[in-house]
Parts: sequence; structure tokens; C-alpha cells
Amino acid sequence: MSVCGAVMVPHPPLIIPEVGRGQEKAIRRTIDAYEKAAERIALWKPDTVIVISPHSIMYADYFHISPGRGAEGNFGRFGASGVKIKVRYDTEFVSLLSQEAQARDIEAGTMGERDRRLDHATMIPLWFLNHYDTDYSVVRIGLSGLPLSQHYMLGQCIQKTARLLGRNIAVIGSGDLSHKLKDDGPYGFAEEGPEYDARIMDVMGRAAFGELFDFSESFCDKAAECGHRSFVMMAGTMDGMSVKTEKLSHEGPFGVGYGVCVYETEGRAPERDFLRQYEEKAAKERESRKAAEDDYVRLARQTVETYVRTGRKIVVPEGLPDEMYNRRAGVFVSLKKEGQLRGCIGTIAPTRKNIAEEIIENAISAAVKDPRFYAVRPEELDQLVYSVDVLGKTEEIDSKEVLDVKRYGVIVSRGYKRGLLLPNLDGVDTVEEQIEIARQKAGIPEDADDVRLERFEVVRHF
Repeated sequence: MSVCGAVMVPHPPLIIPEVGRGQEKAIRRTIDAYEKAAERIALWKPDTVIVISPHSIMYADYFHISPGRGAEGNFGRFGASGVKIKVRYDTEFVSLLSQEAQARDIEAGTMGERDRRLDHATMIPLWFLNHYDTDYSVVRIGLSGLPLSQHYMLGQCIQKTARLLGRNIAVIGSGDLSHKLKDDGPYGFAEEGPEYDARIMDVMGRAAFGELFDFSESFCDKAAECGHRSFVMMAGTMDGMSVKTEKLSHEGPFGVGYGVCVYETEGRAPERDFLRQYEEKAAKERESRKAAEDDYVRLARQTVETYVRTGRKIVVPEGLPDEMYNRRAGVFVSLKKEGQLRGCIGTIAPTRKNIAEEIIENAISAAVKDPRFYAVRPEELDQLVYSVDVLGKTEEIDSKEVLDVKRYGVIVSRGYKRGLLLPNLDGVDTVEEQIEIARQKAGIPEDADDVRLERFEVVRHF
């Protein structure tokens, strides 16, 4: 006994008649597809339904699994408090899943609950399912800011837990697609919106789950999707399994994409081990990149690897370019893991004798002192990608018109407060965005008028 199947479904509140009050008629295809998906789940007769929700409690570095014996919720915040959903949790499944996750060094468990009420991304699919079956228990799992691979791995843990407990389970990957499909939609339009919807429906329609890892963070952010991580975790529950796939619907009349797909498992398929394939591909890319690193990046890597493994700071090695010994400059060292920032610390102006020493100090700080992240662990070292930015001289400017988000970094100052943003960063496409992020980093109020702008160029090594 294990995973019977899974469904990918959206969660627009107006799909509930008491909420939509007629508006739901505009997404008739989604409703019809939802009914088919719910009926299919009922035919599998699952003991437990796993609901993966982007609107449950979400932490940057932890997966929250809802604790307790059960929970309930209603649609009161959408004007329909009379529509209620109540579930009983599979406490044995939750306990063993938490153990399996910890055994694989995945930060997941039942700590940190803030609101035990069910969220709408959980209630909507269960509202449809309850038309056909109510004899099931539930496990509700939230998403996290951790890499996509960790979401897939937690999905693998769900599959293993079901097998160990002898449970028949159905998995619901709850998530809307892009929220930026139309100018007159609630979130406006971005060209990445329709592109995301087309790509994700193609990938999910073919059950080509390995391609889910090819969606970059910046692309997903610009598309303003909310379900990608749900779909990745759902895919992980079917790792190594053959699936019969049915794409039922896709539409977005209100400017938000809604997609419905059903996956029915059909036995083992060892070639569908998508996480292993992704990790092998990523490892080859890292090795290729490592082989091409210049002296600046190689020094940052050597610094971090030595410090994390031994706690020792290296001395400046011999054989570096003369500039690294003879020139002083501000330096930023950035670490990424699976495309996500893992640490970034730098100095606007030089604080050390030369660039080499500046790199060593800032590389250590990026690895273990960036307050946004926990310290890099030894087992992560092989997965890190490094870049080193050497800053040129700063110059004060009178207008943002002389900025170029790709060429110049920006410093926003007010009194002693000072915020910096490097140029040519993923997801930062306009000068206005660049200035706003730097302002926020400095803690300068949005309406402040005595703000000073500076620009600088960098030489980026990667």
C-alpha cells in the first residue's frame, strides 16, 4: 500500500457558490474538472489524504506539519461563514513522517503552529472531495523557503511513510498558477505570467516532473505563482512510480491561472527518479563551473571550505594576481545553493590591506555571519556556487535617470543609514526596484525626501 494517486488543483475561494455568488460560472471548466478530480480520489478509497498547502503556516527554513487530532475552518473571511470544513488528522502518519524527514536532515515537524484553523487552500479541495467521500483522515503540510529539492525530498518521505504504515494515500497539490495574466486582473500583468502557465501546464500535463527543477526562483517570482512548490512536493510523493496522467483543464478569466491534472499510479518505474537525475546534472554543472573559477572566486571557495571544516582562517596564498595584493577595494562575496541566495556579505569601502584579505574576511562572514541564514554546514559545501564583486569608486548622483540596473550598483543614504544593492541581480529589473530594495535595507522611510543616491560599478567574478 502506498500512493494511489495525486491531483493538482487550484484554490480560488469564489469557486465555492456561497462565496462566488454567481462569479463561479466564469470558471465552469475548472469546476467540472475539480468534480472529476474529486470523484477520482474517492474511487481510490484512500485511508489518508495528504494536502500540500501554500496557505498553511510557512517558514523560510522549515516545513510545518499540522499537529493535533484535528482542525476545522470556514469561509468567513470570504463572506460565507456558514460553509465549514472539519477534518481529523492522521496523527500516526504525522509522527512517522516527521521522523523520516529528520532522518534525511529535512527541517520538518509539528512545531511553530500559529493558527490551527484550516486555510482556504486546504478547505476548497476537501469541499469538493466531501461530495464523494468523507471516510478519510488528513495530513496538512505547509511549504517553505527551502530549495525545490527539499520539497521533492519531503514528498519522497511521504511516500515512504505511507508504505511503512500500510496506508493507501491520495495527495492533493493545492496551488494557483500565475497571478499576473491580465492587465485588469487583481495583480496586473507580467509577460512571465502567461509563460509560466504555458510551461507548467505542459510539464504537469506530461508528468515530466524532472522539469519542475528548471523553473528559476526569479522567473517564478515574476510570474507570481503560488503553487510551484506544492507541485514539486506532490511530484516527490510519486518518485520512481509510473503514472497515468490526465490534464483536465486550464483557464484564467480573472487574471489568475487555474490548472487541474490527475495522476494515477501504475507501479514502479525506476527511471522516474527525478531528484537523483537533477542532483547528478547539478553536480556536473557545479564541477564545470568550479573548473572555470578565477583566482578571486577560488580564494573565496578555499576560504569558506577551510573555515567551515576546521574553524581556521586561511592566510593569503601566494601566486595570486598582483591586483589582489596591491589594490584596496570594497568586496562582496555571494554564496548560492540551488539557485537561491545562501549568504552575501560585503564592504562598500575597503577595510583590509588588500583585495585578497577583503575577500577572505567577507567570504567567512557570508558563510557564517549573514543574519538571514544559519551558518553553512560542511555537508553543503559541495553544493555552493560563489561570486565575488569588486567595487569601483562611488559617485554621488542627482537623479536616478543616470542609473542603469544592469551596469551600476546603488547606495541609498539618509544620515547614518546606508543601504546598498549590487547591479545585475536576478529578479531586479528596474532602477525603481533597485532603489526601493536598497532603501528598505537601510531602513529609510518610504516618504523620506532628504535621501542621497550614489552609484558604482563592479567587476563580477564567478
